[in-house]
Formats: sequence, C-alpha cells, structure tokens
Amino acid sequence: MKLQQIMTTDVTCCCGTDSIQKAAQAMKNQNCGSIPVCDNKRVIGMITDRDIVLKAVARGKIDTRVEDCMTNTVVTATPDMDAHEAADLMAQHQIRRLPVVNAQGELCGIVSIGDLATVDIHINEAGDALSKISARTETQNSVLH
Repeated sequence: MKLQQIMTTDVTCCCGTDSIQKAAQAMKNQNCGSIPVCDNKRVIGMITDRDIVLKAVARGKIDTRVEDCMTNTVVTATPDMDAHEAADLMAQHQIRRLPVVNAQGELCGIVSIGDLATVDIHINEAGDALSKISARTETQNSVLH
C-alpha cells in the first residue's frame, strides 16, 4: 500500500519564527506530540512536545521561538512510497511521524506509526518498527541508572 492512501493530508504545521507556545497550542488542538515546521510549504524541521520541554521550558526560556528548539534534520517520505519502506525508515531513524512531501519538496501529508498499524502490512511490521523507535540505546540506559 502506498502512503498516499493512508497519509493524513490536512496537516497542521508551524513556522520557525512562531513561539513555542503557538506550536504547543497547535499540538494540543491536533492531539499530537509533534508537528512539522515549514517555510513556504517546505519542511525545514520538526518540533515535538519533548523539544519544547527540554530545550526551552526546563531552561526557563519560555519566550523561545520554534526554530531554536526544533529538530533540523528531517526524514521525509513521498506519496508513492510503500508502507513497508516507510515503516523501515521510521524504525531506522527512531521516529513516530514521517512528513510526506511532493516532487517539489512541499508538505502534502504526514504518516504516523499508528497509520501504519491500520494497514495490511507484514505481520507485526508496525509493532516491530514501534519497538525499534521506542528502544533505548545503551547510552540512554546507562545515564538513567
């Protein structure tokens, strides 16, 4: 199955110059934990609720802009990408949401690990991807203990 068949096309995004409060409000309204950051429909980053908390709020920087907290390296997919390939990509990069861009590089949708779980892909493929996404690295484990 192709991503264009399962992706969400009505995607809320924010600008790099937006406040983190505006981004957080967008996440609240969409009931999600991350949204793409766009510049003229081109994805330039992703911001998560965790980014906001760890990179701004925990440091007492509540007047921070999105571009100061966002992840700049963005993994994207295309509408004609196969769901299996998307699951592998999400697992490899340990991400739960994958922006989908058209041939011009403009945001046209987004796919979540939950979307992949609803389609007929290999048995447990979405679950395996989620396990890999959620797995702690050895470094993370040693820091926690």
